[in-house]
Amino acid sequence: MSEAFITAVARSAGGKRGGRLAGWHPTDLAGAVLRSLVERSGVDPAAIEDVIMGCACPGGEQGANIGRYAALSAGLPESVPGTTVDRQCGSSQQALHFAAATVMTGQMDVVIAAGVESMTRVPMGLPWTLPAQHGYGTYRSPGLEARYPDTPFSQFKGAEMLAAKYGFTREELDRYALESHQRAAAATREGHFKGEIVPLTVTLPDGTIVIHDTDEGIRAEATLEGIGSVKLLQEGGCISAANASQICDGAAALLVVNEAGLKRLGTRPLARIHQMTVLGHDPVIMLEAPIPATEKALKKAGMRLDEIDLYEVNEAFAPVPLAWAKALDADPSRLNVHGGAIALGHPLGGSGAKLMTTLVSALHTHGKRYGLQTMCEAGGMANVTIVERL
Repeated sequence: MSEAFITAVARSAGGKRGGRLAGWHPTDLAGAVLRSLVERSGVDPAAIEDVIMGCACPGGEQGANIGRYAALSAGLPESVPGTTVDRQCGSSQQALHFAAATVMTGQMDVVIAAGVESMTRVPMGLPWTLPAQHGYGTYRSPGLEARYPDTPFSQFKGAEMLAAKYGFTREELDRYALESHQRAAAATREGHFKGEIVPLTVTLPDGTIVIHDTDEGIRAEATLEGIGSVKLLQEGGCISAANASQICDGAAALLVVNEAGLKRLGTRPLARIHQMTVLGHDPVIMLEAPIPATEKALKKAGMRLDEIDLYEVNEAFAPVPLAWAKALDADPSRLNVHGGAIALGHPLGGSGAKLMTTLVSALHTHGKRYGLQTMCEAGGMANVTIVERL
């Protein structure tokens, strides 16, 4: 079986809700990132055999198979197909797994894995809340209710449950959130994101035209006192908007090829896909799945966690990476070294590709060999990807 390689990466800078990317239709936002990826890679657009795009809320402006229409918006040949994957927050990480598996089997040689989410224009949950409001039902079927009677599937409740299970206080979560902002601000100052980000032209409400090339949610001047002053999401809890991921607009893309694709491109790969895992877990606590999924991935790879140089664990809520690190005895200095979603934003289905873009770039920046990425997903699932820098 062939191996799978990542040869180019690209992402937009994150946009805050109602911020600089609010005027970009998500199809065009994804299309702009795809177009830049193709330009960066030097690949003949006609050689691209598929575009696999993650999107957690594929409805409204993100409906009708955004993967296909983003490819057309990007100006790719009409011969290039596209499809859309929904594994909730892990959608574009799963898109990467599908792309890698496809080139590894030799069915295709050159595939784009990507993801997009405009949380400004398609609010979280819209594809299922809006139909329910108009009498078209809900995903909560009789069979599901029979198995989980009167049991809410809530990421917010899951985050509180996770914090309680692993014994984290509000202050510990807030300190982690502060560190996320500090690391992201430092990475921005030092230019670590410059090679990842696709500059996008934005027209502000006053008509001014600017280039959006910096993650909009980073609070370089954040303080522990300021974070601690933010209202809790539930009385007696420890989760606030300040120690949870930011609502975000964004897109990211990765070019995935096999050996035949490398020869066609005539270029050196950035990384090799070393291992891919996905795992289901408790859908009620929901956010704990990255822990057993990582254990499974490491076992299948024949590796120990201390052999991995950098970890990207999505900061959906502060207790997620903290519980992951505590349960697995992970080195905190290797975790989300350039900050995470608390500072940079979490564009749901776009985050998997976004995190991998940052992880591959960070491995090259710091001269490290192995990286591991994982993220919690609604429904109690997690993907894990281990890559090797080349």
